[in-house]
Amino acid sequence: MQFVAIDVETANPDMGSICQIGLAKFVDGQLAYQWSTLIDPEDYFDEVNVAIHGIEPHAVVGQPKLPEVAEYLRLQLENTVSVCHTHFDRVALGRAYGRYNLHPLTTSWLDSARVVRRTWKDLAWKGYGLANVCSKIGYEFQHHDALEDAKAAGFILLAAFRESQKDLEHWLRRVNQPINPEDSGTGAAIQRFGNPEGDLYGETLVFTGSLELPRSVAADHAARVGCQVANGVTKKTTILVVGDQDVMKLAGHEKSSKHRKAEQLVAEGHRIRIIRESDFNALVKAVSNET
Repeated sequence: MQFVAIDVETANPDMGSICQIGLAKFVDGQLAYQWSTLIDPEDYFDEVNVAIHGIEPHAVVGQPKLPEVAEYLRLQLENTVSVCHTHFDRVALGRAYGRYNLHPLTTSWLDSARVVRRTWKDLAWKGYGLANVCSKIGYEFQHHDALEDAKAAGFILLAAFRESQKDLEHWLRRVNQPINPEDSGTGAAIQRFGNPEGDLYGETLVFTGSLELPRSVAADHAARVGCQVANGVTKKTTILVVGDQDVMKLAGHEKSSKHRKAEQLVAEGHRIRIIRESDFNALVKAVSNET
């Protein structure tokens, strides 16, 4: 397991005005390498930004400009997982690279704030800022220093791995799913009318558990092949699609309420086919004649 956490500070409200970069490489759960540098942003310093990070204009005199460290950053970040806490640092790097017409970085980005919101229920909707999360996990750091913030993001991710008992590969998928996998993440029900021309027209389908696909995308696929997509399990339900990981869970209340209700209805004689998401995807592919 390996990833690189990165953080930047900016000179003014322009997100491309990077004046400091810090990165921390983690290998097998340990901090393996750290690096930071001040950057001459070739731009003015706003007093508000200076008040936050304490970097004065004179401090960057003679320091490298972004193009001078761009190749080093490329070597560190490309073809790996790059972690930042919220999308600010990712966007800032993109804007700064655009300023100098540098080729964009090719890396897999992972927002540790999105991981936090899906790991700790009390932080799902508020309190998932870097300082508050570090306080929760007992990690002390000097906020608004790029290297300190990068390391903090990395240690937050490791804490989330331990808390969730899930690895990096899992979280690269999970962050693209709703915070609460039982809904769309916005409080709105996922419902669709089935395509009358679809091979599965007449089926009423419900999703439950953690899916690989965003719930709305999976619902679109189901509707395209004819399924009416409902939000809850009822006597009208004919197909329940369960996330693969949820199928592997132990019996009992570790299953979702929808899963348990479907099993109860099946026991009462109702026809409900319970399938894994991967099987559902294969079914959609087959009836769609996709290659």
